[in-house]
Amino acid sequence: MKSLLILVLISACWAEPHPGNSSLEHERIVHIQENGPRLLVVAEQAKIFSHRGGNVTLPCKFYHEHTSAAGSGTHKIRVKWTKLTYDYLKEVDVFVAMGHHRKSYGSYQGRVSLRESSENDASLVISDIRLEDYGRYKCEVIEGLEDDTAVVTLNLEGVVFPYSPRLGRYNLNFHQAQRACAEQDSVMASFDQLYDAWRSGLDWCNAGWLSDGSVQYPITKPREPCGGRNTVPGVRNYGFWDKDKSRYDVFCFTSNFNG
Repeated sequence: MKSLLILVLISACWAEPHPGNSSLEHERIVHIQENGPRLLVVAEQAKIFSHRGGNVTLPCKFYHEHTSAAGSGTHKIRVKWTKLTYDYLKEVDVFVAMGHHRKSYGSYQGRVSLRESSENDASLVISDIRLEDYGRYKCEVIEGLEDDTAVVTLNLEGVVFPYSPRLGRYNLNFHQAQRACAEQDSVMASFDQLYDAWRSGLDWCNAGWLSDGSVQYPITKPREPCGGRNTVPGVRNYGFWDKDKSRYDVFCFTSNFNG
């Protein structure tokens, strides 16, 4: 009991801040601006639907919470659009605008611009949509030390289909699966696309790669060869596998030019 009491007293002494220690290593200074023009970025629609070859506008507008004007006039507005990836840690640059300067990146060059229908309009216009454009986009507006973001999902109308090579099932690693879909005028399907296809009735017993590197398959009619008769209908997930060594089929997605 005495040993325990001594231990508690020692812990309490170590926890007490030393009055002579002027280090700010573990301290944070927070500045609060109560009535300032707090920047707000809003997407009027969370999901936008289009098709390959079409044009689409991803909505994004910015406001100041305490003023009616789009900008405070003190700093230039910087608008940046990025595409979010499946690991949520990396982003693909799409478009940046600041003042009269404009820059688009990668496969988006020559296909993206800002709508700018008003002073506070940061909406992104994408023309000649490609299958690879499907996904989630982040609109970020920066003014001085203030910034805010909104996320918009671009969905494409199309069809998901399972594919296995002539050699038979389970012969494709992830990279071969990507090429196989490209040869079928398609791309690897995402989980959301496969899930929507399952909801529309897709039933397939063979497991296949998806674009995020996972291996899954959709079941609407439980049966013995597909996990058993007591399997709950849904998209069954095998998890993530080695993209070079593991071999499965693949689920591809394609979209018509006329929607």
